Amino acid sequence: MKVAIVGASGAVGQEFLRVLAERMFPLDELVLFGSERSAGSKYKFGHKELTVRLLQHNDDFKGIDLAFVSAGAGTSKEFEKTITKHGTLMIDNSSAFRMEEDVPLVVPEVNPRDAINPPRRVIANPNCTTIQMVVALQAIEKLSHITKVHVSTYQAASGAGAAAMAELETQYREIQEGKEPTVKKFVYQLAYNVIPQVDIFTENGYTKEEMKMYNETRKIMHSDIAVSATCVRVPVMRAHSESIWLETEKPVSIEEARKAFSRADGVVLMDDPEQKKYPMPLMLAGCDPVYVGRIRKDLANPNGLSFWCVSDQIRKGAALNAVQIAEYLIENGHL
Repeated sequence: MKVAIVGASGAVGQEFLRVLAERMFPLDELVLFGSERSAGSKYKFGHKELTVRLLQHNDDFKGIDLAFVSAGAGTSKEFEKTITKHGTLMIDNSSAFRMEEDVPLVVPEVNPRDAINPPRRVIANPNCTTIQMVVALQAIEKLSHITKVHVSTYQAASGAGAAAMAELETQYREIQEGKEPTVKKFVYQLAYNVIPQVDIFTENGYTKEEMKMYNETRKIMHSDIAVSATCVRVPVMRAHSESIWLETEKPVSIEEARKAFSRADGVVLMDDPEQKKYPMPLMLAGCDPVYVGRIRKDLANPNGLSFWCVSDQIRKGAALNAVQIAEYLIENGHL
């Protein structure tokens, strides 16, 4: 199998290299593509050193079976036909195609079969905040249909890319040195602050990030579930956290919920209040699962549950989810 990574120099592209190596993904050849700025860069994969090729409108994808694409929505839209015209399967990490009817939006723990035979040879990877939430919700959905979700996110700097992580570090250093902090990647200073805006605002007062959680969840879960989100950027380097309140058609007890989470694919239960055991991004950055804790009955709703979840948005929220989609297709003879 011949595999490509498009956007190899970015934070997610680099994570693709690590995830493919760690999981011993069954590939025979790996090809890296990037922009003019990153073309010529060299990266190690196993015992080989790979050079990033310039992404161009040519036949470079002929013979490539699978392309993991993480170079931004504009690039994905521009190069879709170039990448897929010879039959390459494109698993896209941007927002370019997520809500298009003929492009499946897939989280393997929830709707893996949607990935089979995509009409345009394109599969969309959902938004990172949506991915970790639906992995957790799926465990409860199996007990009783979820009708409503309220979620507040606590999103790490790395969700805005490698440059954003560097800016957060720079801000702390500049403040300690008595300098004015650099603000380029965020709308305000993130160091010593939280910013209740991730992405731009839409006409209804919600941001695009918040509307992604509403729309993508319904598409992935094939559900009429209503999601109301508030997305917040916090001065954490890596791994997103979410505080989730959900309402089910039938009451679900704490014991039932704990058992469901403990058995769910891709979920690790970390819920022992007496021992102060609950998920935190500082300890879980770089890990694969979605971690769930602080499970409680909602005091305002007899059919409600509240819980807290943490997941590394560069791994499960991006690179790992895409690789798991490909693994599912290979294991089931569709790739």
